[in-house]
Amino acid sequence: MFVNRLNFTAASAIMLIIDGYNLLWAAQKQSEAGAITDIQLCHMIGRYLRLTNQTGQIIFDGIGPPDKSPFAKAANLEIIFSGQNTDADSIIEAKITADSAPKRLTVISSDQQVRKAAKRAKSVSIKSEQFYGEMIKTLARKRPEREPMEKRAGLDEAQTRQWLKYFELEQ
Repeated sequence: MFVNRLNFTAASAIMLIIDGYNLLWAAQKQSEAGAITDIQLCHMIGRYLRLTNQTGQIIFDGIGPPDKSPFAKAANLEIIFSGQNTDADSIIEAKITADSAPKRLTVISSDQQVRKAAKRAKSVSIKSEQFYGEMIKTLARKRPEREPMEKRAGLDEAQTRQWLKYFELEQ
């Protein structure tokens, strides 16, 4: 089993547990840009998690690609491949059951069995299609530009003189 722990911080109150190929299928179905790869999806989720100040785990079936290094840049996202002896759904269900505070979990899957496991544990459950749409909306929002430091700190003496001279207010 491959687990990417790079850029992963566990200091968040809400954690997303994502059914990887389930969400990938939903993304490919809804995407106007064409096929989305698993790597692209993980990077999108990483940006979403950073913007929403959350952490998450995405679990894919199988062993994944031989070179997993492109996945390493996904921020706040732990990437897990189930391996050959189990599937993503089983791992997700085990994570829900083993969590000491399952109410803080948000499970992203359209699989009925996974959604039932989340409901039994009183975790929030969101269908993959719905989550993908919300994630795209969040990522598309224009970020407010940062205010200049001078707005709060004020201008220094030289800048003040320059503006007074420019507006011919200097005495």
